[in-house]
Amino acid sequence: MIPKVHDMGTDTRGLVAYLYGPGKAEEHIDPHLVAAWDRLAPDPGRDPKATYGDLQRLLDQPVMALPESARPAEHVWHLSVRAAPEDPILTDEQWADIARRMVVTTGIAPEGDDAACRWAAVRHADDHIHIIATVVRHDGRQARIRQDGARSQAEARKIEVDYGLRRLNTGDGTAAKRPTSAERHKANRQGKERTPREELRETVRRAAAGVASEQEFFDRLAAAGLLVSQRVAPSGDLLGYKVALPDDRNEDQEPIYYSGSTLAPDLSLPRIRKRWAGSGSGPDPKAAADRSSGSAGVNPSTARRQATTAVWQAVLVVDQSDDGQIAAQIAAAGEILDALAKTSAAHTRRELRDAAWAFERASRSHIRAERGHDRGLRQAARDLVYGGPALGRGEDGATTAMLIDMVFFLVTAAAHWHGKKEHAQQAAAAHQAAEHLRAAYQAAAPMYLSVMHQRGRRLSQPLQRKQAAYLRQAVPELAEQVLTEQGWYALAATLADVEHAGHDPAALLAEAAERRELDTADSISDVLVWRLRRMADLPADASTMPEHTVTTPTAARGSAKRPTNRKERSAKSR
Repeated sequence: MIPKVHDMGTDTRGLVAYLYGPGKAEEHIDPHLVAAWDRLAPDPGRDPKATYGDLQRLLDQPVMALPESARPAEHVWHLSVRAAPEDPILTDEQWADIARRMVVTTGIAPEGDDAACRWAAVRHADDHIHIIATVVRHDGRQARIRQDGARSQAEARKIEVDYGLRRLNTGDGTAAKRPTSAERHKANRQGKERTPREELRETVRRAAAGVASEQEFFDRLAAAGLLVSQRVAPSGDLLGYKVALPDDRNEDQEPIYYSGSTLAPDLSLPRIRKRWAGSGSGPDPKAAADRSSGSAGVNPSTARRQATTAVWQAVLVVDQSDDGQIAAQIAAAGEILDALAKTSAAHTRRELRDAAWAFERASRSHIRAERGHDRGLRQAARDLVYGGPALGRGEDGATTAMLIDMVFFLVTAAAHWHGKKEHAQQAAAAHQAAEHLRAAYQAAAPMYLSVMHQRGRRLSQPLQRKQAAYLRQAVPELAEQVLTEQGWYALAATLADVEHAGHDPAALLAEAAERRELDTADSISDVLVWRLRRMADLPADASTMPEHTVTTPTAARGSAKRPTNRKERSAKSR
């Protein structure tokens, strides 16, 4: 249940007329009163003799009783209360009870207070009500309604429990603004999945992923087909921007623009500038711009492999660093997801898009991000965009599966961090994004794991026993579980590839298994396969690798290629 306290107003009759009227898009159905300060209050919706003016005059009576000089400039209080889409349709009696609870908790009409404010609750849709009140009490004093927003939210959590409704997480004021009822009704009439506000937010976020300058940002917006209007100061300085969809127009056929800040708090021009702003540890804007042409030469497979490495480093930061650095990495993780969704193949595109959409809420909190620490992830997002769309097969399809696997662990780490910080909405959003990533991985990986699986089954018995021995040596606590997994043969083939490439399989496997979050994976074998292939710089598409025999190639036995100590192996894996 979502309560929203609207701005204070001065026009009681105007708000009454809107609540009982047809709405901006004919979305108001059967407007009527469900509760009020007086059970005999007039209801212009159901009583043909009652008028808007009748209800307005009664609501305003305590205000008009004051000397004109003592009347507050803004005296109209307005609260809307909306049920979640999956909640059952509540009765008028239930909405009346909810309205009374809200006016009590917000201080409009404290329980047992005969001199409280006058108020009325109007229902003009199945899923929500509006409460209008005038803030002058019967005794001439003004109501004490400080913290009315926070109080209404707290009461909403109790109402959800009492009525068995969907239980929402408490917000912290960093969420993007929700579409209005009029915007949703308009989208429904037009058969659109999302409102223009939501469509624009997603498009602008993708345009900002890995961007290095204002010009590049606005070029991307234009390339995405948006109408862009810039706000320029008399000095010539750029102050802000707003965007519109070409086909979203008002009744005068004018484009309906939204400023970046109204789409999401982090999409205002000043906040986007901070992503590339130069600082002691951050990226230099000129250097970033100079890299533009270089980024254009990155192929999809290379971009995905480099992004996998950058994401892995970010996981380590989330595990070990301070809050400001972690917040920066999580915000940049949103850019990776936006870039990945933008460049993904058809069979993973929907789930990756939904993952990016869900994680958007997890990318913001009140903890200030220390920009500059996110440089690796932002460059990786940039390379993904300029590497272009992946075909979804061969090496770029396999590296996509590898990257999705790694991003899953970064998103899961973000969920844990938000949970520890009691960021309930952000933690829930990260968990939701992780589920979409899990589905995307299941669409992307099986083809390539199947090839490795078949190669592993074709290994001779001595080689299979040899790989099992490496497993028991490196991770004795996980070995027996891994050996029973369907993915074991793919891991065995990868260990053989690792050894053939000149690495110590047991040492590299131990290092890969030291990393966190194995317990959240559906298959430990899968996770170790992708980590080993990244760390050993092996092709993600194993179909290009040679078959293995009992005899280990001479080149692989030589010490020249094998890292000689743990520090060297770690450096190589990075």
